[in-house]
Formats: sequence, structure tokens, C-alpha cells
Amino acid sequence: MRQHFQKTGVKSYTKHDLDLLRASIGPASDLLGGWLKSKAEMKAAETRAKVAKAEAEVMKVAATHDAGWEKIMAQGSQNSWKDEWLTILFSVPLVLAFCGDWERTIVAEGFAALEMMPEFYSYTLGVIVAASF
Repeated sequence: MRQHFQKTGVKSYTKHDLDLLRASIGPASDLLGGWLKSKAEMKAAETRAKVAKAEAEVMKVAATHDAGWEKIMAQGSQNSWKDEWLTILFSVPLVLAFCGDWERTIVAEGFAALEMMPEFYSYTLGVIVAASF
């Protein structure tokens, strides 16, 4: 082998040399692969932690925003007669129905007129009432 190296400048390896090289590469590659895998898992865990923290912050802001909005709405409705007006408006036909023939006639004619209203008007009225209560 020495003569071959001296003539060509290229070292020849024996089968034993190659077997030793393979035997040392396998554990080294396993070790490197395990290290890379653990680094990737750590990076993934860090990313999941950052995502969880960001989601928690978003939830916190959303909850604060919702609470603030509800407070503003409650303050705005303190001096509002909208709910009371709708309650009185819907109570009038109920009360009139018990007051006599003339009042019952007015209620019946009123409901008959409501049946002839366009469909969009009925839906709009339903939305107004649903939004109020």
C-alpha cells in the first residue's frame, strides 16, 4: 500500500478500513440526527408557546373589548325608553281586548291591517323587537 501511495499520491483503503469508517459513521450520524431532532422539537415547542401566548393575548383583548362595549351599551340604555315603549306598544292591544266591543273591534281591525303589510315590514318589526330584548 505504501508503494501505491508513493506512486499515485492516492491512498488505498482496505475493506477493514472501510468497515471501521462505516462503524464509526453510524453512531455519529445517529448522535447528530438525535441532536437535530431535539433542536427541532425545542423550536417547535417554543413556537407553540409563542402561539399560545399570542392567542391568550387576543382572548384577553377581546374579553376587555366586549366588557367595555357592554358597559357602554348599558350606560347608553339607562336613559332610553325604547324597551319601555315597545312593552307599552305591545300591551295596548292586550288591554283593549278586555275593554269592550268597540275596543275589541279596533284591535281586530288593527291585526287585519297588519296582515296586509308587506313582508319586509313584518320582518323589520320582528328584528327591531328582537334587537331590543
